[in-house]
Amino acid sequence: MSRFRPKYVTFDCYGTLINFQMAEAATDLYAHLLDAPGMNEFIRNFSAYRLDEVMQAWKPYAEVVHNALERTCRRNNVPFRPEDAQMVYNRVPTWGPHLDVPAGLAKLAKEIPLVILSNAMNVQIPSNVEKLGAPFHAVYTAEQAGAYKPHFHAFEYMFDMLGCGPQDITHVSSSFRYDLMSAYDLGIKSKVWVNRRHEPANPYYEYEEIADVSGLPGVFGI
Repeated sequence: MSRFRPKYVTFDCYGTLINFQMAEAATDLYAHLLDAPGMNEFIRNFSAYRLDEVMQAWKPYAEVVHNALERTCRRNNVPFRPEDAQMVYNRVPTWGPHLDVPAGLAKLAKEIPLVILSNAMNVQIPSNVEKLGAPFHAVYTAEQAGAYKPHFHAFEYMFDMLGCGPQDITHVSSSFRYDLMSAYDLGIKSKVWVNRRHEPANPYYEYEEIADVSGLPGVFGI
């Protein structure tokens, strides 16, 4: 059976490649104030408010984190301090990859150019990308695009920069809400869901599922 060989394999970064540790940061800040069920609710709310913030007009990611954390604290009756939001934001560049990522990316990069499209600031992401240990053809940020995923404009900016269209890429993500739903609606036929177990499967969006990035080269017969 012939396999689709894209011009580029494009990736979500945080959560898919980088071990996204917002829940851990929130736990460090508020676990002493909340019982276990309350902390779990806080983490769910914090995730939801971050998505709501990026669905609005573009703003620096520090403001996304600040606003989302402030709203979450208010909803959960926890005191909010601006310095806590700054601490969470400052942690982002320190995060490294999931253990399965470097070897899978390095193998794939020998055959197909790799691209990142991330909801990041320009100053944040270089440290994270360096930790991935593989060469990337390009890294595009929400700051460059003037839009966060799941806005279509973020993807369209990437297409314009690469000089290609939805038919030319395979997009890889662990998130339906940020990536794969928009990819489907934009006509990206080749999609891979990395099942990091933070969202349920949704076969409507027509993707190939892998357990981790070590399985990604096999998607292309590599």
